[in-house]
Amino acid sequence: MNLIEKTIVITGAAQGIGRALALEFAAAGSDLALIDLSPERLEETCQLVRQRGITARTYLANVADEAQVDATADQIVNDFGRLDGLVNNAGILRDALLVKVKDGAVTGRMSLEQWRAVLDVNLTGVFLCGRAAAERMITLGNGGVIVNISSISRHGNAGQSNYSAAKAAVVALTAVWSKELARFQIRTGSIAPGFVRTDILAAMRPEILEKMLAPVPAKRLGEPEEIAGAARFIFENEFFSGRCIDIDGGLRF
Repeated sequence: MNLIEKTIVITGAAQGIGRALALEFAAAGSDLALIDLSPERLEETCQLVRQRGITARTYLANVADEAQVDATADQIVNDFGRLDGLVNNAGILRDALLVKVKDGAVTGRMSLEQWRAVLDVNLTGVFLCGRAAAERMITLGNGGVIVNISSISRHGNAGQSNYSAAKAAVVALTAVWSKELARFQIRTGSIAPGFVRTDILAAMRPEILEKMLAPVPAKRLGEPEEIAGAARFIFENEFFSGRCIDIDGGLRF
C-alpha cells in the first residue's frame, strides 16, 4: 500500500507504541485517526503528528464498547471520506497468578474481574475494531490493511493467564481474517513485541530491569519505533498477510 494520504486508524494512540505508530505513519504521509481514552496525551500525539504537515483527528472511545466503536468508525469515515488501515494497539494489563500459594495454602487467585477486563480490551476490542474497519473498507471498495498488536506473551507467560490468552487469540484472529477478507483486497498482519521501552518499563529499578533482560539475547529493551517500523512494513508489502512478526530481541519463553 502506498501510504501517502491514506487514512490510518490507530487505537491506544496516546503514548508508547501507539504514539510511535502515529509518528511512523505520519512520516509516511498518512492521515491519522487517533483513538484513546486519555484526552491530554492523545492531543499531545495529535499535535506531534500535525507538525509533519498531515491531517490528524482525535477520538475518545472505549474499544471494548460496540456502540462506541461503530459510532467512531462512522465518524472517521465522515471526517476523512475513507478508511484504509487500522492498527489495533490498545491494551491493558491486570497481571496475577492463576492461584497464589504460600506454605501450601491458597492465598489468592486471579479474579474474574481481572480476566474479563483484559479480555474485553485486548481481545474483544480487537474484534470490534477489526470488524468495524472491515465493514467500512468493504463498503468503500478500496481494500485496506488491519494490523493487530500481539505479544511474545502469547506463548505463555507466568502471571498472565488473561493477557497471554488474549494475545494468542489475536494472532489467530489475524490468520482467520486474512482468509475471509482477501477477496475484498484487505490484508492482515500481527506483531508480537517482546520487552519494549514504554513508560512503565523505563521507570523500573535498574536491578529489576537487569533481571528482566537477562534471558533476552539482544540484552536490551526494544524501542517503540522498532515496532512501528514493522507495522509500516506490513502495510507497504502487498504480499504479506495473515502472519505474525516477532520483534523480541531473540527472547523465547
